[in-house]
Amino acid sequence: MSEYQKEAKIVVSAMKADVHPQTARKYIQAAQPPAELQRKHDWRTRPDPLAAIWEPARQMLSQAPELEAKELFQYLRGIYGEQISDSALRSFQRRVLQWRLQHGPDKEVFFEQEHQPGKVMQLDWTNADELAVTVRGAPLDHLLCHSVLPYSNWSWATRCQSESLLSLRHGLQEGLHQLGAAPERLQIDNSSAATHRIGTGGREFNGDFLALVEHYGMKPQTIAIQKPNQNGDVESRNGHLKRRLKQRLLLRGYRDFERAEEYDQFLGAALRKANQPCAVKLKEEMALMRPLPAARLSEYDELRCRVSHHSSIRVKKVTYSVPARLIGQEVKVEVYEGHLKIFHGRELLLELARATGDRGVVINYRHLIEHLLRKPGAFAHYAHRQEFFPDSSFRLAYDRLVNDHGLRAGQIEYLRLLKLTSELGESALGAVVGEWAGPNRPGRWRAADVRRYLHLDAAARWPEMTLEPELSGYDALLERRLSHE
Repeated sequence: MSEYQKEAKIVVSAMKADVHPQTARKYIQAAQPPAELQRKHDWRTRPDPLAAIWEPARQMLSQAPELEAKELFQYLRGIYGEQISDSALRSFQRRVLQWRLQHGPDKEVFFEQEHQPGKVMQLDWTNADELAVTVRGAPLDHLLCHSVLPYSNWSWATRCQSESLLSLRHGLQEGLHQLGAAPERLQIDNSSAATHRIGTGGREFNGDFLALVEHYGMKPQTIAIQKPNQNGDVESRNGHLKRRLKQRLLLRGYRDFERAEEYDQFLGAALRKANQPCAVKLKEEMALMRPLPAARLSEYDELRCRVSHHSSIRVKKVTYSVPARLIGQEVKVEVYEGHLKIFHGRELLLELARATGDRGVVINYRHLIEHLLRKPGAFAHYAHRQEFFPDSSFRLAYDRLVNDHGLRAGQIEYLRLLKLTSELGESALGAVVGEWAGPNRPGRWRAADVRRYLHLDAAARWPEMTLEPELSGYDALLERRLSHE
């Protein structure tokens, strides 16, 4: 109609408006647009398929608005049977939706907030197992401790094992030192890493957590209990981060890493790339944030333990084996998020991988195998015997050796096999053990047979050497001494 007012030619106006000339002529003659010409459709074209159940459904929805449409439909169909067809489900769902829009309860309203630069950092943990990352084929079960600045959306994350104070300490300090400054406040949920329950049912901050945030000049604040939406920025960025990591893993072509530290480097590169668009707003924030203190806080807890006569120490309710030469000694243990460092005085003696969880036993058979070979009878009822089976193939090997040689002799042979494994490594011997433990290996065998199979027989590898001493030098020394006398 606008084009017709310019051109006064229906055909030309219709072509410019991309409609048929007859359609254009109809609208111009009526002087009305299509929406005004169409008659509202307020009548049914077929019988109502929900006539038998809609009234009882409406009454039930009024009493319990949280009822789901599909469950309610199946319930009513069980009562009314043949009067209702399965194909009416979609119609019922649309009608329930329409009822909710007209008569249902209000939903919670979330008010968009204006974030001020340099004021707050939000911190949260998110489970990253869905990324399906592996290290040398073994699944890398881990969380990400994720810090976000809501104003600029700058973020940083570190790999951790649990929502602990140690992971919080490491994750927060990594984030702040990557950022290079500290905001005014740190906002966190009511995790036990930061808060503890008090008698009135509320929660207050842990002393160690307060010391951490005060070291960086920040003020701590929490969200309301069971209100994760109040930490909405970091909760939302958790999903964005994992989605970005999935895409980068797909582009990489495989999800396996040689070492966990290699995955950490991959994570850092992804975060730096994601933070590039935040540079302009981040600059505003950096101008308002305070500089970092010169030193970082230690990212470990320090304990003192005495090595028991079982050749083990107990650290945070978990038992760890150590070399037997340390029995009776008091050692200092630095407890990091993922590992332990064991010292005597200032000397670092060894490092151990830390167990996940707050209970359990971590026994390294290499620490004890020599001593069990001296006391093989102790193996049958050893409290932590299960830790001496590195994988299922070793368990099969144990069963076969016991079956072939009897309980005591079979256990001795298995311990000898485990001693050989401690010398060569599980990766070198695992396939051989699996093959020899299987049903396709005929006859009885011993650990010595495996050693010979691998060409490790001592006599064959190190031939005996005959020494022929030369005595002339001794004779000359003796003659020289006699001449002096």
